[in-house]
Amino acid sequence: MLLGLAPHAAAQTTDATTSLPAVTITGRSATSSAGVSGFGDLPLSRAPFQARTIASAQLQDNGVASLAGITRYDASVSDAYSSEGYWANFQVRGFAVDTRTNFRRDGLPINGQTDLHLANKESVEILKGTSGIQAGISAPGGLVNVNTKRPDGNFSSAALGWIEPNTYGAAVDLSRRFGNADAFGLRLNLSHSELDPHTRALEGRSSLAALAGDWRVAPGTRVDAEVELSRKTQRSLAAMSLLGDSLPSAEAYDPRINLNNQPWAKPVVLNGDTASLRLRHEFAEGWEGHAHLGLQRLRSDDRMAFPLGCSTEGNYDRYCSDGTFDYYDFRSENERRDSRALDVGVRGGFATGSITHQANAGILYTRFKAGFDRQAYNWVGIGTIDGSTVVPEDPTLTDENTHRDERSTEFYLRDRISLAERTQLFAGLRHTRLARTSIRTDGSRPTDTEQRFTTPWLALTQQFTPQLMGYVSWGQGIESDVTPNRRRYTNAGEATTLRTQQAELGVKSQDTSLLWSATLFSIERPNIVNAGLDCSTDVPGGTCTRQLDGEQRHQGVEADVEWRARTFAVQASAMLLHARLSGMAHDPGLNGKRPTNVPERSLRLNVRHDLAAVPGLRLTGGAVYEGPRMVLPDNRIQIPGWTRLDAGLRYEQRLPGSGEGTLVWRFGVQNLTDKRAWKESPYQFEHAYLYPLSRRTFRLSVEATL
Repeated sequence: MLLGLAPHAAAQTTDATTSLPAVTITGRSATSSAGVSGFGDLPLSRAPFQARTIASAQLQDNGVASLAGITRYDASVSDAYSSEGYWANFQVRGFAVDTRTNFRRDGLPINGQTDLHLANKESVEILKGTSGIQAGISAPGGLVNVNTKRPDGNFSSAALGWIEPNTYGAAVDLSRRFGNADAFGLRLNLSHSELDPHTRALEGRSSLAALAGDWRVAPGTRVDAEVELSRKTQRSLAAMSLLGDSLPSAEAYDPRINLNNQPWAKPVVLNGDTASLRLRHEFAEGWEGHAHLGLQRLRSDDRMAFPLGCSTEGNYDRYCSDGTFDYYDFRSENERRDSRALDVGVRGGFATGSITHQANAGILYTRFKAGFDRQAYNWVGIGTIDGSTVVPEDPTLTDENTHRDERSTEFYLRDRISLAERTQLFAGLRHTRLARTSIRTDGSRPTDTEQRFTTPWLALTQQFTPQLMGYVSWGQGIESDVTPNRRRYTNAGEATTLRTQQAELGVKSQDTSLLWSATLFSIERPNIVNAGLDCSTDVPGGTCTRQLDGEQRHQGVEADVEWRARTFAVQASAMLLHARLSGMAHDPGLNGKRPTNVPERSLRLNVRHDLAAVPGLRLTGGAVYEGPRMVLPDNRIQIPGWTRLDAGLRYEQRLPGSGEGTLVWRFGVQNLTDKRAWKESPYQFEHAYLYPLSRRTFRLSVEATL
């Protein structure tokens, strides 16, 4: 997606003195909230957790064209196997976000294995470190929630955009209210982009059509409905890797190279249909009930000329020392992922003596079903890192895939308890009943597992002054692992529960011009490994056990500051992270080692300045710093740290004779200094990958609003 139109209410004026409060750099104003936390409209400045809300206007001004771009706003969020042309992958506090369990849409669980368009999204929320309170199963680190745009008065907006070298896009955003007392509302978003980035062999296209409506049935009763249809077709970027025992030079490597460039290579196709229906009703004495139904239907073709390993040197986790590698023809077509979620609950306040409560209780039912066809995964020859070698295709469907079916019922209770005038206790409890089945496409290796678990969460806040608050929190999260039903395993088909412990200690302060926070956190996650005499073959069988072994502990400090003056605004965040493996009995050589692809230091900086001498002109700048990352589990090789600088201009003017109509021009450049570096080093499926920073890229757009 190229264009995501900003909401009509955001900064539609050329008066610098009034436009500043309307659009903040991060959306973290004193009164902003993160609905994904489950505590309603609780301001983030009073919340016992760390979260970030990024408004669509900010995404638009910074030229963020996909969900992967949110890494520029928070130091605790960084790339994790972020392949251009594929779905977004990133990590929070050093833990990779699970695309199957850590994504939400308007608060309901969705599958993130698709392209989540931003054209019809009002904001993106990142909840850090406390996912167990909101998810029965999720990877530690945090949740990501996208909020869809809803009817917002009467306006019409259209935009055109260009990104270097030849990407073009157009978008339309229409909102209307009608009926008696404006009881009905509709919002239409349309977007289309022709994609042609700097990276070679990465042409494609992306489209979205979304319609949202609401009906104010009566005072206190409201019905919301929306539907979204999206499609993206584009080849994905094949990564670089180590060359034998050497780290290739990022400065010498051309970031435009895409090894997924064979004449027979086909694009990844991502089709997503999503719809939701929500009823909210206010009862007497401040209580509110809701019923929220969400449906998601994903259809995709995952295809790639896939470079992997070096069979000639016997190294299957990297490329050959001479710059060659093994090529595979990978095709998994007609992938089907269907999700359903129904959340029914009530919230409201009551008192027990002198103690007041704000409680929220409900039931969340989810169903996820994934169906696949047989897939191709065939060795087709030897390639070279310059991308010039042509090998033959082999689309023969030689490999079985795995169907999956998952059902869960989650009972949740959250309570905000006012113990004293300045002291509050937050408590949460979630009980999950999970049932999973899987079977191969040929009917082999069936599994059938059931699990039940409860995840608690507690926090205590103290308001020291009207501006300064401190808090401490502790909680648990759950991940579920099922041993493949293969002969090699002694515990084939068994489910293992991985229980994560998370603790935070933080302070927050806010006044009219300055917001800041500092947080200490610790996350402990169990490791699960394959241990035994032989875990690579099913003959003779019974030679491997999948088991818990040691833990991965991430301890760190986060700092965040946002300062706003009359014409200036600065937002900065930083994270120092100490991540280590310990207690590993199966491979004790990994004890004390850093996890791969996790930076120990990161920094984000975003600034803006409204020029009083030129009304309507805003200058923006940004900096992203990432520290070194380990490439291999044994930590023998690491990529250096890097810094990327961005800059932009935003000019707003009145449309002559249009009353409140405006015209907004945006110009920006990413990677201003054309920095060459390895952006990240994901170690996936026992293979080391290297992704380069994209080269310097210019963008230009114009948006008219009436």
